[in-house]
Amino acid sequence: MQKHHRGRTAGVRTPGRCRLRRSLAPMLRHVLLVAVTIALLVPFYWMAISALKDNSQIFARPLQWWPNPVRWDNVLRALHYPGFPFLRFLWNSVFYAGCVSLGTVLSCTAVGYGFARLHFPGRDLLFAITISTMLIPGIVIFIPTFVLFKYLGLLGTYAPLIVPAFLGNAFFIFLLRQFFLGLPQELSDAARMDGAGELRIFWQIMLPLVRPALMVTALLSFIWTWHEFFGPLIYLSDRSQYPLSLGLFAFRAQHTTEWSLLMAAATLTTLPLVVLFFCSQRSFLEGMSFTGMKGL
Repeated sequence: MQKHHRGRTAGVRTPGRCRLRRSLAPMLRHVLLVAVTIALLVPFYWMAISALKDNSQIFARPLQWWPNPVRWDNVLRALHYPGFPFLRFLWNSVFYAGCVSLGTVLSCTAVGYGFARLHFPGRDLLFAITISTMLIPGIVIFIPTFVLFKYLGLLGTYAPLIVPAFLGNAFFIFLLRQFFLGLPQELSDAARMDGAGELRIFWQIMLPLVRPALMVTALLSFIWTWHEFFGPLIYLSDRSQYPLSLGLFAFRAQHTTEWSLLMAAATLTTLPLVVLFFCSQRSFLEGMSFTGMKGL
């Protein structure tokens, strides 16, 4: 009787324990996510508040988590410093990243559609070769590319930085191909029965359906290009052509000890990307989720 009573008691307690575990698991996940988010945001917060301090406050012990007083003039000095024409560098970065994003979207969309929806001899082999190029380090093809653009007389221009984007990117080709594969084949068949050509099917039917994937491709390409440093450093020689990434490096070389001005310039360089993300986060997250569900 005692064993039977213990068994009944254990059976009664088990559902309660399961409910407790089910309620604690989401709470622990949220606590972990909040902790990781704070850890990732602390460097950006420190950069932003350091832009509003003087050097003594930046290196003060204990740490000052809020500037006192707030030095707004640091931002104005960084904006109007003769060696750091922020608006000019900002326009160069927008032009550079925008052209690369446009070229990446156009080329990768066309190639990804061909690999996904068209049938031709050697298609799978060509796709495998395209994907295998992601294994090649960029520095391996840099010297041949440099020699080619030097032979064409295009060094010192944005052409070596922008033209390769119009030739495709293996990662985005794979991403868009997977998304196109997730679309119903019946849509293309119905359009062909109505007399639509392949170009019309691609432009009027398929492209509107892959708009979330196009947004992801454009935004990721824009962000990666915005931070690009090595390419502009090698190919651009005129200071007026520098994007913000290279302009910030030149600014740092002139202000190695003025950390407040350097943090102000870094904050100004990062701010456009923050604004871009908050303006497009809904489309970006929608595209990421759709790509994950349909593409794999």
